[in-house]
Amino acid sequence: MSLYNIFDIAGSAMSSQTTRLNLVASNLANADTVSSSTNQTYRSRQPVFATVLQDTMGRSQTASKGVKVLGVVESQAPLREEYAPQHPMANEEGYIFKPNVNVVEEMANMMSASRTYQNNVEILNTAKQLLQQTLKIGQ
Repeated sequence: MSLYNIFDIAGSAMSSQTTRLNLVASNLANADTVSSSTNQTYRSRQPVFATVLQDTMGRSQTASKGVKVLGVVESQAPLREEYAPQHPMANEEGYIFKPNVNVVEEMANMMSASRTYQNNVEILNTAKQLLQQTLKIGQ
């Protein structure tokens, strides 16, 4: 594997972690929303990642590698149901529904995604320095 492939791999990882961070932000922003029915209540969303390893037999004899986001899934955990008959969003039985977002879990996801992103930035910086040192050898 050449050093140039490292940029593609780290770039795909950073892109995937950006998607993860955006979903965490969306989950946290909707953590305290209220709805009067289960169909309208926000559900926690998580990304699904997959590794990429494909042989490309086009212009070069190399393989493409990295990570990609296959999609986003909604959590099937039960929604939080609260009895609040005075609430303006309460249904006819007096219940309101809140999202199944676990704030502590989302904060852990945010820290993990942020650190993974930072690690990939360091990989890119190291690869850049190695390429620069390689070019200096010829001088």
